[in-house]
Amino acid sequence: MNWASNTVVTSVAKFIMEQGYGCDVTVVPSDTIPAVTSVAENGEPDIVTELWLNSAGEAYLKLEEQGKVERLGKVLDPGGVEGWWIPTYLAEKHPELTTIEGVMANPELVDNRFNNCPSGWGCRVVSDNLIRALDLEASGIEVFNHGSGETLASSMASAVQDEEPWFGYYWGPTVPLGKFDMTRVELGDYDSSIHMRNQNPDTANPGVSEFPAAPVLTSVTTNFKEREPEVAEMLSKLTFKSETMSALLAWMDKNNASAEEAAVYFLNNNSDEWSGWLNESARERLAKVMEQ
Repeated sequence: MNWASNTVVTSVAKFIMEQGYGCDVTVVPSDTIPAVTSVAENGEPDIVTELWLNSAGEAYLKLEEQGKVERLGKVLDPGGVEGWWIPTYLAEKHPELTTIEGVMANPELVDNRFNNCPSGWGCRVVSDNLIRALDLEASGIEVFNHGSGETLASSMASAVQDEEPWFGYYWGPTVPLGKFDMTRVELGDYDSSIHMRNQNPDTANPGVSEFPAAPVLTSVTTNFKEREPEVAEMLSKLTFKSETMSALLAWMDKNNASAEEAAVYFLNNNSDEWSGWLNESARERLAKVMEQ
């Protein structure tokens, strides 16, 4: 997936599989919805790292019911946070903007714009359905659909650095939510049935529901688990504390580092965390590599 935390998770998993278990690993660029669709149609990829269950929709749950995929464990502990946000300085100046009703009644205070998720992301489907259910655009708010996670992040950074209005979707752990003081806009109560409907593209009856706390998983095809049981066992244990991931992302940002460099940095500095993920022989092989 093309967001920062996932590139780190994928790079760490790839390094461990190659250096610890002797695997040949191919990384396939994707996003939540295309990845789930590909598994349904082609049985690939074998592994989906950092699957946000709240955004995967009924299509993923059907794959589990059909026995095609299996969730191995939480890759982020305790999980992720999703929502619609404004900068805290804006919330302090205009406290009415802390609810969606207040935002829609005062669109000029958020610069008449909602910064939406990129296409292909699960959050785009949910946000699009919320936009329809709220009739957000009728309130005078333009929906700006970002082309990538990078432009979504840079729009927030640019606004906050100049103390300008900003209103849009974001999630954590991420660099922007770690660096900037943001306030979540209250969408209302969480309703599981409404949120489930909102996870499906162009649902006939979208509703308004808050984003729940987000389980973030590693999921694999059942064929892969049967074929590579030792690797699947390792992936079931591969879990990052949310604060560990936030610190890694901050290190990447500060050092202008790649995901591969962040993976090596993590493995070099957190052996107490990752050593428990591996079996004994893989742990010994990886330790020798890290000593070089």
